[in-house]
This record gives sequence, C-alpha cells and structure tokens, in this order.
Amino acid sequence: MNPGFPPSETADETMAADRPLFEAMLTPYRSLGRRGFNTVMLLVGLTSLASGIVFVSNGAWPIMGFFGLDVLLLWLAFRASYRSARAREEVRVSRTELAIRKISPAGQVREARYNPFWTRFHVDRHEEIGVTRMAVTGRGRTTEIGAFLNPVDRESFAEAFGQALAEAKRS
Repeated sequence: MNPGFPPSETADETMAADRPLFEAMLTPYRSLGRRGFNTVMLLVGLTSLASGIVFVSNGAWPIMGFFGLDVLLLWLAFRASYRSARAREEVRVSRTELAIRKISPAGQVREARYNPFWTRFHVDRHEEIGVTRMAVTGRGRTTEIGAFLNPVDRESFAEAFGQALAEAKRS
C-alpha cells in the first residue's frame, strides 16, 4: 500500500489511461459473397460443360479435360481469395499504449506495441489513387497497417486513426 496515494484514485487513473480512445478491426473486403460464388461457379461449370459437349460431338474429345481444368483453376483461385480474407488487424489506441495485432489467414498472431507519445504515423498518398500505404514508426521499428484495404477505406481509417493518435498525445 502506498501511503501517498489512495488506492481508489490510483486504480481509477490507471483504468482511465488504459481506456481505448480508438479501436478498429480491419478486414479485407470481398465483394462476392457465398451465394454469388455459387452462382458464378454454376454458370462457369454449365458453360464449360456445354462447350465441352459441342467439342466432344465434333470429335475433339481431349478438349473436354481442358474445360474441366478451367473450372478447377477458377475454384482454386476463389478458394485462395476467401482464405486470404480471413486475415485481420486489430488496432487499439489508449493514452498509454498503441497496440497493433495482426492475425494471418493461418491464424498466426503478431503483435506490436508502441508508446503513443513517441509514435509517428506515416501515410503515403498518390494524387490519383489516394492513400497507398500506412505505417506506424517508433523506437527504430515500423509496422504497416491496413495493406489489404482499398484506397477509400485506407483514407477513412487514416483520418480516424490520426485523430485518435493526436488525442492520445494531447492527454
């Protein structure tokens, strides 16, 4: 027990300092949902089947395998895209800490923690595209944020995150 500070005030101050000023969960955007995926695969499969039947009826039966291969490769590409969509980043800013937690599609977690007072937020912009890269730098290390976001989402995140970091530095 510290005689100079009442325990309730110290606990309240610590809780207030650790209260998040900003929290965000960043996830990759996928415009095609499960229903759309099933529809696209059904249409591509039926088109390939119909084209394959035409080739087989004309005696070019080896071509049928290539049509099936096209459907398989398209399915694998979509599967890889949906797998990469499982990646996410959690960003949290409080008066005492900036925490960035990156979760890969495989579930591997990497965390970076910074003191908000000594942290710099770098935003690279292209005049036509908008924000192309965002990174946090501090104590000789750099952590990129939101690399998988589209330019519009990067812009809104950069604005909100920059304001939260500035607020943390003022506190």
